[in-house]
Order: sequence, then C-alpha cells, then structure tokens
Amino acid sequence: MKTFGGKVLFLDRSDINTDEIIPAKYLTEISKEALKPHMLEDLKIEGFDPCDPGLHEARVIVTKANFGCGSSREHAPWVFEINDINVVIASSFARIFRQNMFNCGMLAIELPEEAIDRLFKHKGTNANASLSVDFNNNRIAIESDKGSESFAYSLSAFDKALVEAGGWVEFADSKY
Repeated sequence: MKTFGGKVLFLDRSDINTDEIIPAKYLTEISKEALKPHMLEDLKIEGFDPCDPGLHEARVIVTKANFGCGSSREHAPWVFEINDINVVIASSFARIFRQNMFNCGMLAIELPEEAIDRLFKHKGTNANASLSVDFNNNRIAIESDKGSESFAYSLSAFDKALVEAGGWVEFADSKY
C-alpha cells in the first residue's frame, strides 16, 4: 500500500475542474509520465504559480467544494499520481473524479466545510504545512508553524479496499 501524506498544497477555490487539473490538449498523451509537467498549468488562483518548483514537493492537496468537476477523465487523478500527490481533501468532490481517485488507489477525503476552514488556517507563506494520514484509524493530522490539529474521516469499506489493494485493477486481480 502507498504511503499517504506529506507537504500540503492549498488550493483556495471551489469548483476546480478537470481542465484546470490537466488541460484537455494533453489527453492524447499515451503515458502518465508525459502528463507530469502539465499538472495544474491552467489553474488560476491568486498567489498560485503552476511553474513554482515547490509545487512538485506537495504530496497532499487541500481545497474547497466540488473538486474535479467538469468532464470525466482519468487523466486528472493520473497527473496527481505521477506527481506523487495521493491525497486530496475537500468538502466535496465531483462523483466521477472521486471514484477515479479510489480506482487509482489514492485517497479522496471529504471533510465538513468547518474542518476545511480549520485546515486552511495552516496555510501561509512560511507555514510549512505537512499532513499525515493514519489510514487504519481514519484520521488525518496537520502540522505547521501555526500548530497542529487532527480530524476523523470516513470511507466506505469498498473504497478502503480499493486503496488497500492499490486501485481497481489490483483489487479485481485479487478477487476475480
């Protein structure tokens, strides 16, 4: 099973769509590796620079509501996977994006808006926020220069089994 957690990238906006995660012009690429440099390149958020070299240090994304909306495409979670981001935390997800995350063996964690707001209090220029995931106990913990907090989350038994297996293909191989 993958290790979950690490440096946090805060994306302070709702309705980030799959075209902003990976632009449609790259959907003809035949390898995940070819997607790697194009992660979030069309995302427009004040203070966000898709060319920032620190972007590729992130392992966790914390964002707002309806993350992954727009057209359904596996490329959106793939670009995170190839960039070693395997946890996205939001108050809600587009249904297909959320399932594609689990199908790839990654975590899409939904938390109430109040918890998301508390996570965003750890955002800052020099906050150095890092998040750890206790997968077995369904808890996340964030630490930054602004303190630490932990939160409980829930997953369905099926989604948890997909993550434990490493994704849908591995799950199906072990069951069928």
